[in-house]
Amino acid sequence: MSVNPEGQAAAKPPKDHISIKVFGVGGAGLSVMEQMIGTGFPGVQFIAVSTDDKSLAASTAPEKIKLETKLLRGLGTGGDPERAREAAEEAQPTLSALCAGSDVIFILAGLGGGAGTGIGPVLARVAKEAGALVLGFVTLPFDCEGRRRQALAQQGLAALKAAADGVICLPNQKIFKLIDENTSVVETFKITNTLLAGGAQGVWRLLAHSGLIEIHFADFCALLRDRHAESSFGVAEASGPARARAVLDKLLAHPLLEGGEVLLKSEAVLVSVMGGPDLTMTEVHRVMEEIQGRCGHAQVIMGAAIDPAFNDRLAVTLISAGKGCEPADDHGPGSSGQRDEFDTPLLPGSDTARTGSRFMPPPPALPQEKLEQLFTKQRTGAPKKSVTRLRQTQLPLEIISKGRFDKSEPTIHKGEDLDVPTYIRRGVALN
Repeated sequence: MSVNPEGQAAAKPPKDHISIKVFGVGGAGLSVMEQMIGTGFPGVQFIAVSTDDKSLAASTAPEKIKLETKLLRGLGTGGDPERAREAAEEAQPTLSALCAGSDVIFILAGLGGGAGTGIGPVLARVAKEAGALVLGFVTLPFDCEGRRRQALAQQGLAALKAAADGVICLPNQKIFKLIDENTSVVETFKITNTLLAGGAQGVWRLLAHSGLIEIHFADFCALLRDRHAESSFGVAEASGPARARAVLDKLLAHPLLEGGEVLLKSEAVLVSVMGGPDLTMTEVHRVMEEIQGRCGHAQVIMGAAIDPAFNDRLAVTLISAGKGCEPADDHGPGSSGQRDEFDTPLLPGSDTARTGSRFMPPPPALPQEKLEQLFTKQRTGAPKKSVTRLRQTQLPLEIISKGRFDKSEPTIHKGEDLDVPTYIRRGVALN
């Protein structure tokens, strides 16, 4: 363990046998990577990848890769994922060389635009071919950003899930649970970057720290490799005597875990507990008992590590992997093999071919007299039939006696005998 100039204990370096590289792709991906660089990840190599000169110039990553084609000319993709995908395909040898020898590769990107949506799936495929475990950390657009960006983001997400081992996705719309109406736009995007960087940092802790209860790299790979799943994550940290209860409350309040509902649908859950030398077994048991009680039938892999820098602190990282999806045949949105959602037929096609001509012959010619008769009927209309109106009458039955009403006077109103039924007085026929 090293000590920085201020006298504070520095974080442990990563395990020597695990090589981790982080690729920030596009403007949103570079913003998340800047958040990670500022936090500090010893032993991690950061690489900035973009088609835009301005975003690369603002990045502090030690290595920068500019993807270029004759069409782009350093001005970016203009929001077109196809242009970014073509640039990534042309730069495949360069990307392959960067991915060579890596055990784990993180891809940070924002989906819905051009660079992240188009480059991310190609980079994931190249990294997989290099033998690395590939994890994507991506954001999805706000609803207010429009249907086009939402559609592009979903296409990019499907392509990335098909190429990577796992994708941790943060829909920006869920950030509304953490902000109020006075939160500025700049602060809102800073929160999304912090959350996504926190997820990547949690995974890095799993891999970089030797634990008392260790999660082996092979177990981590077996959990995610070839699942092609969309994963959810939660990272929480607390301190003080009631830190176990506090970290659980923060974890379940994480917007991506939806109060723990995500855990019920999970197939596998990975939990890492990080604390200082004062971490007690009771605290570890309390945390794991609560999480396992919410995981249903999911496979739970647990690890616990001690870091002197976490004295009086407790951090929990949770990764939930859902059901996987089948890999797609294409390598990204906009490729020739990909089918646009607007090209899907609304009705199933018929198995039988349509035969015969659609030409309708004209009607046969009529004599002049017949035409005049038709025109006359149209002008005058058909003669109305006379309708015989039925009238209701009484049966000719002799009334012998009215009983006790025999001496009663009839009820006359406006010349009508109200003792006679209405339908008879008004001539309404009953049928």
